[in-house]
Amino acid sequence: MQFNFTDPRFIFGVLVVVLIFGTILGVFIERRKKKSQALRNRFGTEYDRAVSVHGSEQKAEAKLADRETRVEKLNIRDLTITERARFLAEWQAVQSRFVDHPKGAVTEADELVSTLLLARGYPVTAFDQRAADVSVDHPVLMEPYRSAHAVAVRNGPVQATTEELRTAMVQYRAIFDELVQEKVLVDHKAAA
Repeated sequence: MQFNFTDPRFIFGVLVVVLIFGTILGVFIERRKKKSQALRNRFGTEYDRAVSVHGSEQKAEAKLADRETRVEKLNIRDLTITERARFLAEWQAVQSRFVDHPKGAVTEADELVSTLLLARGYPVTAFDQRAADVSVDHPVLMEPYRSAHAVAVRNGPVQATTEELRTAMVQYRAIFDELVQEKVLVDHKAAA
């Protein structure tokens, strides 16, 4: 079979194939952009951090999607009223020790947040994995959490300054408040 490249039917056929291929490619690119934008919107600065760590948007997006899948399998739950009251009392005690023992209070705050995460259903894991898990539902907390944790675990000749300890305590307070808060469920029957 010989093709007549000047035949209008052949030219039309090629144009149709190119148009179909272009449309499929355009749809694929648009879906990819939407997926990327959705992940960027959901994870915020954590998205940028993942891109920096993994070297490309594709690798970062795959890792973030893996996080989502992992966390979906966890049994994350709200605290009971009793647990919430206990954690709030413990936080008050930790916070009150800051004036006299700032380094110890920041270390205790780090431990209390870890215990709170465990109570909420996050598994006991290394800090980086725990932070990755928490980032799925609380991405805004990640930069302050990493920063505060770095101060809490800092050892050696370069001790944290009082200002760094104060900042870490403020960051832990914001993290704690977010994690301990009660989820408000809207009763659609009452609203109607």
